[in-house]
Amino acid sequence: MPRKSTYPTTADQSHQCLQYLRRCGGSAQLSSIKFSLGVIQILVNQKLVKIKNTGAGFFVELSDAK
Repeated sequence: MPRKSTYPTTADQSHQCLQYLRRCGGSAQLSSIKFSLGVIQILVNQKLVKIKNTGAGFFVELSDAK
């Protein structure tokens, strides 16, 4: 019988990343986010977040944030 993994799945981490961005006001600097790039890529592919280059760095922002 297969064992259950004790590591969080990427679905759990993507949900946590979305919560983190909501707490930060809808955007955060990419270098300050401690989630893996794979999790961020999943959110970008699902069109839940956008990556913006502001000239001062790259920011991850929620798609519904203005």
